[in-house]
Amino acid sequence: MTVQPIRLFGDPVLRTPAEPVVDFDAELRKLVADLTDTMREQNGAGLAAPQLGVGLRVFAFDVDDVLGHLVNPVLEFPDSDEQDGPEGCLSIPGLYFDTKRRLNVIAKGFNEYGDPMQIVGTGLMARCVQHETDHLDGVLFLDRLDAEGRKEAMKAIRQADWYDQDAPPVIKVSPHDPPANRRQGLAAKLGLGGSDRPASPFGLGR
Repeated sequence: MTVQPIRLFGDPVLRTPAEPVVDFDAELRKLVADLTDTMREQNGAGLAAPQLGVGLRVFAFDVDDVLGHLVNPVLEFPDSDEQDGPEGCLSIPGLYFDTKRRLNVIAKGFNEYGDPMQIVGTGLMARCVQHETDHLDGVLFLDRLDAEGRKEAMKAIRQADWYDQDAPPVIKVSPHDPPANRRQGLAAKLGLGGSDRPASPFGLGR
């Protein structure tokens, strides 16, 4: 139940897939409280456990006056509608880049006591849920940018006073992408075309 330091871009924990939560105990409830307190202190819309250096599949969110958390999320996409807009991340502070996301999402998981729950999100909530779930898979929103956007983002990051020059970036593809989108994303990373864009920082600052 305290504000914790946030791990920044370049920290290996941000590229390490998190493990499912097995024990719904007091330690988990403390983690949820720490995520919530840290997120709100930083005026974020969401924060995932790896951003605090904890490799568990948990994130907190605060979107449109809805405060909550989700443990062991599994995402479903009810349609193929997309949204495009600015997105940022508390682990990449002060920088925002247009990022493409699915417009609607259903996220199923559990609360801190192990009770089943789901989030039906659209717009900003859907963006937040996708952003935070990406964190649990070791994926950053930078990985969703096209080649030009990624080049611009990396230039800005290298100029940031917090950037660790000794920690080279790693590009990953989200396992939550539908196969077609995953291929397009990989093509963009290889400079073969494609583009991507999302709207407020998860791990996002607002």
